[in-house]
Amino acid sequence: MAEIAIVGGGPSGAMCGEQLARAGHAVKIFDEHLAWEKPCGGGLTHKAILRFPFLLDNPYPKKLVRSVELIASDEQRVTMKMAHPVVIYSRTVLNGMLLERAQEAGCSVQRSHVIGVDTASDKPRYCVEGEWHQADYLVLAAGARNQLLPDTRPLKRDELEMTQGYFVPETADAITIKFLPHFEGYIWSFPRQDHLSVGICGSMSAHTSAELKSHLGTFVDKQKISTAGAKFYSHVLPSPQEHTFSQRTVVGRNWAMIGDAAAWVDPLTGEGLFYALRSGELLGRSVAEGCPEKYPARVRAAFSAELEFAARIVRRFYRGSFLGTSVPTRMVQFMRKSPVFRQLVGDLFSGAQDYTTLKQRVLGHLGISLSQFVSSVLSFEPSAIARVPRGSNASD
Repeated sequence: MAEIAIVGGGPSGAMCGEQLARAGHAVKIFDEHLAWEKPCGGGLTHKAILRFPFLLDNPYPKKLVRSVELIASDEQRVTMKMAHPVVIYSRTVLNGMLLERAQEAGCSVQRSHVIGVDTASDKPRYCVEGEWHQADYLVLAAGARNQLLPDTRPLKRDELEMTQGYFVPETADAITIKFLPHFEGYIWSFPRQDHLSVGICGSMSAHTSAELKSHLGTFVDKQKISTAGAKFYSHVLPSPQEHTFSQRTVVGRNWAMIGDAAAWVDPLTGEGLFYALRSGELLGRSVAEGCPEKYPARVRAAFSAELEFAARIVRRFYRGSFLGTSVPTRMVQFMRKSPVFRQLVGDLFSGAQDYTTLKQRVLGHLGISLSQFVSSVLSFEPSAIARVPRGSNASD
């Protein structure tokens, strides 16, 4: 029974611990917060539910949302219905459920702060409450800004995004996403079972904290969301660039990183929960098999190619234009006109449609204007657009 130390008890750490404990390893999970209300939407998409059915089939409080309202920077709006719901948890509930599963599998879960790590020897060491301990393998799942491992570089400002928001004691039935002019990010309102998570995320290198707070204040006023009695939050999350994936080492001789620590986040949508869970599962399986070196290849086969694709197009999506109008605004306009395009975007949002197979769905199934629009954002080759049947139009 190898002794595994996991630093971080969020979704990735809990999932990894569960996998390893079920394989017979002695696993200790350390987290200074354990189940806590992390500032994010808390949504789990269709691909997460398909991979981990227990996320839907359980008695824990959750909200299933099938409707999303998108608001362009000029206030044009469109509502899309999703065939597959987004399952939204309070992060206290979700983290608690995952940690309970890890404990039931045999993990030891401790509310402690790991303040140092040493991986220079054959067996890694970690410092908890001033005392050093040894393990056979160490897993780092301690978030985007941790600097515990000397063999890795911290994420830079252009690989991070700031978030600010409120936990509002109100309820709603739909998700709201608001785009802003010349802004790399968006505002969200995610309805949880007994409150709203209302927040804003923006590139840390492109925007200031004051700018985020001003935009968020304007949004809650226009939406008539009262922040009286609301709890304010702020946090920093990974927002990887294309070079992040090639330059960031995620596995070493006796250690590995998962979840936000490894920057496994979609830089376009900010989705991180699925990739946290999946990376924890994949590392757990690799270590249990005695082959941790297989972890990067398994991640690439499972999802990192998707994240790299999103990193290539994220700036073009938020900063680009099509026919003289910003890409998000033009997207909302096209969604208002075309039910087919509206369904496509709904499938992307709900996780039923991935980026890498989007091309074959777009070309030949949408009108020429819509195909040109999507191709300009996703950098499809011009020759593919020419194969779209003539006579198509944006309202198809």
